[in-house]
Amino acid sequence: MTNQIIQTDDDSLSVFNSIMNETYHSRFGAITESQKVFIENGFLSLKDSSERINILEFGFGTGLNALLTLNEAKDKQIFYKSLELFPLALNMVISLKYTSNECYKHLESDFLEMHKAAWNADVAINDHFILHKSQTDFNDFQTEISSYDLIYFDAFSPETQPALWSEDVFKKLFDSLKPGGILVTYSSKGIVKKTLRDVGFLVERLNGPPGKRHVLRALRPA
Repeated sequence: MTNQIIQTDDDSLSVFNSIMNETYHSRFGAITESQKVFIENGFLSLKDSSERINILEFGFGTGLNALLTLNEAKDKQIFYKSLELFPLALNMVISLKYTSNECYKHLESDFLEMHKAAWNADVAINDHFILHKSQTDFNDFQTEISSYDLIYFDAFSPETQPALWSEDVFKKLFDSLKPGGILVTYSSKGIVKKTLRDVGFLVERLNGPPGKRHVLRALRPA
């Protein structure tokens, strides 16, 4: 079996991919990591700056980042585009039980709708959250000039997929952000920081979630 469900240290579940030999989230806490890296460092830092926030995600995976974003969005207008070449089976997603958590029970039907939504199309999850899941290889992503306020870069690690952490990819992402937009990621490796800086980002090293000293936030200068 390529994918299997594992329990992480904050009692939330994640997925282990045996081909990549990596987990979709930190073993120290799936929800804790996603909340810290992508929501606190990313979404919440932009939430009050615009009536509408356009988000690009590299790695839809379990849909956890999308769920946490929806939970924080309230009535903010969100366009959320996520790239994923190998979608998880719906029965595995259900087995992760993310919406059994008291904080997210009210989003159970919306979360299922996210996973059932058609690929390569804009789908209204509710009246303020539009999801576009693109079933595509990350390497095939083409620059969308100044289109996004926020990028969640949640690919497998630089050791596993080094081509995705390249100057070519980060240049596409830099150009796809609006001036003043940000990219957040869980990796703070020196080569990642250097590559982000080389394409023009201003890079901040922030305190990480349990099990990780630092994570990164990168700003496209206004």
